[in-house]
Amino acid sequence: MRPIARMLDDRFRVLNIDLPGHGRTPPPPTPIGVEECAQLVSDVIRTESPNGVTIVGHSNGGRIALFMASDDRFARLINRLVLISPSGIRPQRGLKVRLKSLVASFLKAPFMVLPTNVRMKGLDWLRDSIVWRMLGSSDYRALSGVMRETFVRTVNFFVDDRLSRINVPTLIFWGERDTAVGSRQIEKLAAAIPDSGVVPLKGAGHYGYLDDPATVKAGTRHFIEQGSAS
Repeated sequence: MRPIARMLDDRFRVLNIDLPGHGRTPPPPTPIGVEECAQLVSDVIRTESPNGVTIVGHSNGGRIALFMASDDRFARLINRLVLISPSGIRPQRGLKVRLKSLVASFLKAPFMVLPTNVRMKGLDWLRDSIVWRMLGSSDYRALSGVMRETFVRTVNFFVDDRLSRINVPTLIFWGERDTAVGSRQIEKLAAAIPDSGVVPLKGAGHYGYLDDPATVKAGTRHFIEQGSAS
């Protein structure tokens, strides 16, 4: 997210937050999910800008931002949302993904009938096995320990049923070659949030702010300045 911060810090005050296990922030002592991340972000906002902020979130950062804007505990801290290929909208799963999910459930089933302590140790062993790693994504395989469980909790958290609660202006950038977040997810997102608009980034992928920084910079600046002027 540093490139986005550099796009904006000559005109706006920017807080670039490293969540636990990211950047220079150490991993959490125990696995966390979207709600815990939202609480951490809100603590920073309450301290640094209690009158509210524009949240700029890419991918999982967008998922957290959507959750915050749809939750009464955090919504008043958010004035506007800028989302770049945000995650959190349930995708249509293809046959390959459904098969992997079925195999994973089959592998976990024997452990689920065991006492809690034994079950947890067994599942830890399973998640470290070669077979289980083959079922996971490259992001999953790159992680270990507490961050692997944090990743699982996060990517399986969806906000579809919460989107209609969001009542702040929302700008969505989406790369037309994005293979991580599909067009149907973006269409569903834009349709559900009353005051929202989508800016397609031609030729861009999931990291649209790197592939088309000029459009993201110009659009974000204009959007934030609109809010300041109103």
